Amino acid sequence: MSDYADFIADPRRGCAIAAHRGAWHCAPENSLAAIEAAIAAGYHIVEIDIRQSADGHLFLLHDDTLERMAGRAERAGRLSLAELRRMRLREGDGGSGRAVTAHAIPTLREALEVARGRIFLDLDLKDRALMPRLVAEVADMGMAGQVDVKAPVDTPEARQWLACPGDLRGIAFMPMARFTGGNGAALADLLKTMRPFMCEASFDRLESMAEHRQRLADAGTAIWVNTLDPVASCGLSDRAALANPDGVWGRLVEAGVSVIQTDEPQALQSYLEETGR
Repeated sequence: MSDYADFIADPRRGCAIAAHRGAWHCAPENSLAAIEAAIAAGYHIVEIDIRQSADGHLFLLHDDTLERMAGRAERAGRLSLAELRRMRLREGDGGSGRAVTAHAIPTLREALEVARGRIFLDLDLKDRALMPRLVAEVADMGMAGQVDVKAPVDTPEARQWLACPGDLRGIAFMPMARFTGGNGAALADLLKTMRPFMCEASFDRLESMAEHRQRLADAGTAIWVNTLDPVASCGLSDRAALANPDGVWGRLVEAGVSVIQTDEPQALQSYLEETGR
């Protein structure tokens, strides 16, 4: 398996698919089975959410509480890993109507081991203060070339942190930025200075991001865009893409987007294969 940054920089590949919280249509989100399903389907990247237990272990869960995925009202970070491991995840993306499965909440270390040499991981750290802990665990497992970590760059607080993020020990960093008509040029200049391997971009209009495509390319920075329904930009959502893939996924590819994160990875994969993108 190639290095993550080398894979992203490869001009010969088509648009890459990032499965949001794993292939959760097949297994509970953020579970080892969801990562396995994404690997089996041939997706390129899995996004997973990282939290820390009360006794200092990193584990996978998106929400602050266990309500949606395990039917428990407790705040996940206030429980020990042993307590968390006794929980059983609901199927899919959870909720009260979903059945309880046999799948447990996994640790980051378990997720890294499943992914080793098989798929890239986008690590969404829910508490930036945990970055040194996450970096140490990834590096100690020899997985620095297979993951990214990310943080926003368009707030004063974020830029203060970025001035001294600590030693990432070879892990690729992905800034998260929102392009608008008023800030696009300045943001592109900032990214050109940082020269990250990729930027997770949102925008007020697709053109606000697309017009700076060449400047980002000159800096060696690829573009990642989310079409997830709750956070999609300008209506370019998964829901809209299922009805009109050319009007959503096709427009993004034409605008120079290199990676699309989606809750509908199978549909996106079929579209990319059918169109040769």
